Amino acid sequence: MQTASKKIVNGWAMYDWANSVYNLVITTTFFPAYYAFVTSTVKFPDGIVFLGRRFVNTELKDYVLAFGFLVIALLSPILSSIADYKGNKKNFMRFFCYMGAVSCSLLYFFDEHHITLGLMCFMFAGIGFYGSQVFYNSYLPEIAAEADRDRVSARGYSFGYIGSVIMQLIGFGLVMAMPDSQTPLKITFLLVGIWWVAFAQITFNRLPIIPKSERKSKKHPLINGFHELQIVWNQVKHMPQLKRFLSAFFFYSMGVQTVMLIAIDFGIKELKLENSKLIITAVIIQIVAIAGAIGMSRLSNLYGNIKVLSLTVCLWIAVCIFGYFMQTETHFYIVASLVGLVMGGIQSLSRSTYSKLMPETKDTASFFSFYDVTEKFAIVIGLFSFGFIEGLTHNMRNSILALIVFFVLGLFFLILTARSQKKLL
Repeated sequence: MQTASKKIVNGWAMYDWANSVYNLVITTTFFPAYYAFVTSTVKFPDGIVFLGRRFVNTELKDYVLAFGFLVIALLSPILSSIADYKGNKKNFMRFFCYMGAVSCSLLYFFDEHHITLGLMCFMFAGIGFYGSQVFYNSYLPEIAAEADRDRVSARGYSFGYIGSVIMQLIGFGLVMAMPDSQTPLKITFLLVGIWWVAFAQITFNRLPIIPKSERKSKKHPLINGFHELQIVWNQVKHMPQLKRFLSAFFFYSMGVQTVMLIAIDFGIKELKLENSKLIITAVIIQIVAIAGAIGMSRLSNLYGNIKVLSLTVCLWIAVCIFGYFMQTETHFYIVASLVGLVMGGIQSLSRSTYSKLMPETKDTASFFSFYDVTEKFAIVIGLFSFGFIEGLTHNMRNSILALIVFFVLGLFFLILTARSQKKLL
């Protein structure tokens, strides 16, 4: 196949521009800062009561987010299978986009009197983001030839980092204009939803629709959804290289995604950083991540995907070790820069590596559903483990140290993947 036109490729990448503001503003910067303020020990000295039990505030947030990932992991096989058969994955992508955007905007009403509302909106925003991502990712092998997938995948992540930094700077400007108020954070939540929906229209207008002649009928979508997943697994079992790569991806994703989701929480609780400094840190991460995604894409052309991914996982292990021992603001900035460098690279390269290893198929949404389900279950385990260890020891540093186990297992399976390498990667 040939790579689609520049207009379609850029239209696809614009969804990263649209929805990455959720990932940066909601999960990694503004929401953690606002959540820490709303649920502080000053207001809740004995912890947060939720479903009849008391939790450490960040522990509870980890559990809620993990539950959201579990919902997506269970839903995506059904949804992606229906999308492949009915040719309407753009509609599903649009539905989850709107769900996420509206949930982000509703966080405007979150305060200490509405803890449950805030946590539910936070969870549904995550479901919207990752639900739409299943269908977004599945377009990659349809619009890019295999030789161009690393480049196109990196372009999507680069667009996302640039767009999210712009929104981050807008929020930062609001915080600087009203430094003694929490209103700028709430306004930013509202703006994130508007940004997400507005720029997603470019993607929805440009992505192709599957012709009716290529669509399949389906009588029992709930059953067939999991049947499709079983079909994918049956193929994966007979592809040793792909199976070992997915095992590696499963384990290192437990660490990668958890670190990305809790980094700002760590800065707030362990180092007592101010909101303005946290925002600066998040901008540093995103800017460095642009260079990381592009740089690792180029390195993969020289040394191969698996070797570069192995190096990246080693750097993530270093991040966890440094994170455990860090004590100062300067240390936090250094580690944040390293996180940014490896964050974009490992996500972009993992996605393109999988698209190269998967067999030729028109049911791309089902295959990428399998990929996303693997990642989501990994995140559920990673977040739950992190929250459980923090709740048990009341120390986030112990949780960070425990993540090294996941990265080491991921590295082990990457080495096995390299040894069984049949397809040049």
